[in-house]
Amino acid sequence: MKDSDIKIYDIAIIGLGPAGALFASLLNSKFSVVAFDKKSNDLSTSYKKPCGGLLAPDAQKMLLKLGLELPENIYSQPRNCKLKVIDLNINTYAYFQNSYINIDRHRFDIWLKSKIPSNVNIIDNSICTDIYYDGEYYIITVICNKVTYEYKSKYLIGADGASSIVRKKLYPRKKISSYLSVQQWFDDVNLSDYICIFDSKLGDCYSWGIPKGDKFILGGAFSIAEGKYKFECLKNKLQLYEINLGVPVKTEACIVLRPSNPFEFCCGNHNAFLIGESAGFISPSSLDGISYALESAYILSNLFNFSNNISSFDYQKATFFIKLKLSLKLLKNFFIYNQFFRYIFFKFWSNK
Repeated sequence: MKDSDIKIYDIAIIGLGPAGALFASLLNSKFSVVAFDKKSNDLSTSYKKPCGGLLAPDAQKMLLKLGLELPENIYSQPRNCKLKVIDLNINTYAYFQNSYINIDRHRFDIWLKSKIPSNVNIIDNSICTDIYYDGEYYIITVICNKVTYEYKSKYLIGADGASSIVRKKLYPRKKISSYLSVQQWFDDVNLSDYICIFDSKLGDCYSWGIPKGDKFILGGAFSIAEGKYKFECLKNKLQLYEINLGVPVKTEACIVLRPSNPFEFCCGNHNAFLIGESAGFISPSSLDGISYALESAYILSNLFNFSNNISSFDYQKATFFIKLKLSLKLLKNFFIYNQFFRYIFFKFWSNK
């Protein structure tokens, strides 16, 4: 393909998860926009992001702020669950209040994607394989239905999550702590609580159990090298609490980021911007990424819509409070993942 045959866009978006989809839906129509997405709109055959599917209070507030009301088919049952926290280190459990909403993550992603206006050129079932900057435009190589295409864009938006090719190609030195998230789906499990599990012998992160209608998800975030082994250890330990899950009907795994210090956040530069998890905007305590995906997408879309010349410095300033909130959650980690303080929480603040 000749360079003269490549269409030039104002903005190219890599990834249409919550961050990319909301950003694309909020952009002013004055921009020419192309967006690349692994998913299709088919609920049965499309790529699905492995996720527990809980909508945190901050995400709920952002949707309310934008006037976006969740359709009924996005909710999973039970819509709201009690939170049962199990500490396998001290062999005890307690109940806490829970304000998360139980959703079908894939339906949520498809719904947000449906809000993107028709002037945005969406390339479904596509994988970005290469990116480089020629000093004026970003050249984006994409494979779609086994055919390779190239696109040019003045601005580049990395919204492609934990394994972001934008971050890897453009900012290879900006490393961030990574974990292997493993989860399995089970049939006919009579559990109605959202379960949060701590065990320092399994790792320095937590595990989860979430009812989804007639199914139940058990998952956890572990070191990449030992993730699958540690997950099997988790299942064996839960039998002590009479949580016998049987044979899984589906197993999922993906890389999840967990920032360990504020210097791991990466907003971008030279007309390339990172939003959501690709920027490292994910809670180190709860692994909630949707809240910060929506917030960073909202912030960046406003900068584009109301500024004539967007700079990385503008975006750095505008995301200051996101980075501050996440930095404070790093401090929160000290208490949540400390056995002594968990014991205090269990004793004085639980609803056991």
